[in-house]
Amino acid sequence: MLIRNLILQISKTGYQIARPFIFLQSAQSAHEQTLKLLNILDKTPVSFLRLVHTLTFRHMPVTVGKVDLPHPFILAAGFVKGLGFETEQQALRAVRDGVNIIPGWRAIPGLVGAVEFGSFTRYPRVGNSGTVIWRDSASQSTQNRVGLKNPGAVAAAAFLYQNRKSCPKQFGINIAPSPGVDDPVDVVEAIGAFLSRGIRPSWFTLNLSCPNTEDDPENRQTETLTKALCGAAMDYLNEQVAGSIPLWVKISPNLSYSQLDVLMKVFHDLGIAAVIATNTLTQPIPDNATIQGGVGGGKLYPYALSTVAKLAKIKQEKNYPIDIIACGGIQDPLTYIAYAQHGVKAYQYWSALVYRGPLAAALILNEI
Repeated sequence: MLIRNLILQISKTGYQIARPFIFLQSAQSAHEQTLKLLNILDKTPVSFLRLVHTLTFRHMPVTVGKVDLPHPFILAAGFVKGLGFETEQQALRAVRDGVNIIPGWRAIPGLVGAVEFGSFTRYPRVGNSGTVIWRDSASQSTQNRVGLKNPGAVAAAAFLYQNRKSCPKQFGINIAPSPGVDDPVDVVEAIGAFLSRGIRPSWFTLNLSCPNTEDDPENRQTETLTKALCGAAMDYLNEQVAGSIPLWVKISPNLSYSQLDVLMKVFHDLGIAAVIATNTLTQPIPDNATIQGGVGGGKLYPYALSTVAKLAKIKQEKNYPIDIIACGGIQDPLTYIAYAQHGVKAYQYWSALVYRGPLAAALILNEI
């Protein structure tokens, strides 16, 4: 306890001193520098990072979405997601050449524990060009329109297989349908890319909402398409691994009660283990009011909390066994407790890293 408090106080104070200097850079520049640092850290032994994790994270075991976690925090998809490529051949060539196509894959889980890798699409995407990441310090928010930049499921799976001896013991893989593609085969092939190479994550997440592309993610959250995409994924997992790897689903923050009611029934009927509420909130980017990007952190918090409250009510009224995982603006004990009051057992975070530092989750756990 004393050692944990001491290390966390040093980390908290150190980041409070460093943050103003970090914020002298644009969010885009800071993110690019972070990726370079992660690339370096991935090449070094992670024993020190694991020791820091052991000394700073409270042991608060929880079972959520059929997964046993040592503590209730999971780093959300979008941080450890990988480089973008034009083609699958280029991405696979980079893997063969020894390029680290998923910066942070080794170092971040060593430091923070459970991480959801991705999102990964069936084929690689280069994402959007120019400035694609912003921060709003006043509201402790972040915004991005990275545009699902990733190396594609096949190359990501090949990379993890190549480094399988160093893969973390526990991680999730987030799969996003390719923008503009509504064919369930797209999702099944993406999941199959990992399973066929012997990559067994603790869970898969199907990302039905990605607001930082030019695609319209709302269309994927209709009853018919949700049933088709989730049903195909569940059938494939049941066939390939007898359901031993659970499927979670991530939804958007602006769905009505009636929409959520319909989706929860679909999730229940299909055997979805958990719903992550929520993805980022679609808002105009700072540089151009005609272009949308996904907002996380403080600005997302009230929307995500409202969605969680609605889901919790539906879950209770219908007696659904689906777990609810909160995601949106969890940065301190107050936001943590607000979600917990609705029966939430696990939390995903991202913006907290920006505003509270790399041990944000450990700090929150220690403060509650």
